[in-house]
Amino acid sequence: MYTSEGKQIIQTGNAPKAIGPYSQAVRIQDMVFASGQIGLDPTTGEFVSNAVEDQTRQVLINLTKVLEAADSGLKFVIKTTVFLKDINDFAKMNGVYGEFFPDHPPARSTVAVAALPKGALVEIEAIALLARPKGD
Repeated sequence: MYTSEGKQIIQTGNAPKAIGPYSQAVRIQDMVFASGQIGLDPTTGEFVSNAVEDQTRQVLINLTKVLEAADSGLKFVIKTTVFLKDINDFAKMNGVYGEFFPDHPPARSTVAVAALPKGALVEIEAIALLARPKGD
């Protein structure tokens, strides 16, 4: 679906539904802006576990599905922002994150926050390029 501003709203059932008035992602020109994902199983709507490693893995799987729905993918990510409920979980999150970005990782910011939606331990948002820009 395109809006009058040329934005394409991205929604996929392969990732958790938005839990507020926002889109899973917005595609405009050759870029994708993916909203933050948390570690919810898209089928059950429940957290995959209470471990930050498991939630980080699910977050990145969910993010992958949203990006794929927008004709992009993790290898096209240029910037992520990671939000952690507890900065002491940084090393655990970082270990899993590195599995998903083994080569040429994107730019990244990581911040500790007071709380995340539904009590999540980690949330990650991303900016990516399209896999095949228009005209290619």
